[in-house]
Amino acid sequence: MNIVVCVKQVPDTNEVKIDPVKGTLIRSGVPSIINPDDKNALEEALRLKDEFGAKVTVITMGPPQAEAVLRESIAMGADDAILITDRAFAGADTLATSHALAGALRKIDHDIVFAGRQAIDGDTAQVGPGIAEHLGYPQVTYVEEVAVGEDSLKVRRALEDGYEMLEIKTPCLLTAIDTLNEPRYMNMRNIFTTFEKEIKVWSAEDIDVDKSLLGLSGSPTKVFKSMTKEAKGKGKVVELQPKEAAAFALSKLKEKYYI
Repeated sequence: MNIVVCVKQVPDTNEVKIDPVKGTLIRSGVPSIINPDDKNALEEALRLKDEFGAKVTVITMGPPQAEAVLRESIAMGADDAILITDRAFAGADTLATSHALAGALRKIDHDIVFAGRQAIDGDTAQVGPGIAEHLGYPQVTYVEEVAVGEDSLKVRRALEDGYEMLEIKTPCLLTAIDTLNEPRYMNMRNIFTTFEKEIKVWSAEDIDVDKSLLGLSGSPTKVFKSMTKEAKGKGKVVELQPKEAAAFALSKLKEKYYI
């Protein structure tokens, strides 16, 4: 069994700040991490590796410094890692990103592709399904349980009001959510040896995709403006008996909403 996991390097959202004038992310000095849902995807691939002896390859698209998340993935237990990086990918939206990753996946022997449900810096949940569409694979999103059958996977998919059980043939793509598992820590021995591992680096010329579908030219989505939510003003503390407090709150609601 060969499994590929798509991971993304994202800014730690607890530290994200937005330039109030430009409306863009201030990345200087902001720590980067593996996207949390992608860690759940990686953990599930590693669980299958532990149980069935699968080979796990991690892949990411990003600048050269994105190699760090691949090194961390290897330290967790992944076998191989591929970084696709090129100026031709700059400005890629979710569609162009999915084209690039699908092009890379066409060159890798695999049975299952795992990805996180969505990235915390965009929250679109579009890249995983996009990859599946480009490859013509069946897909299941919001995966919270995976079981391997004789020639298929049995998957539990989370819904707002419950779940559904699905059976899916391979090759396929699954997107993970945080209830799927609890990601493991990096292995101490792997931490020391991860920098001895070769990270394959592929450019736009190395992947199987029409170059017009990549980067800014292949991105129909344009971000007009980004902004932070304005801070709320200081509240007013009122000490009243329950009935008087309720009447006071109602009067303020009437003032605000012209009831």
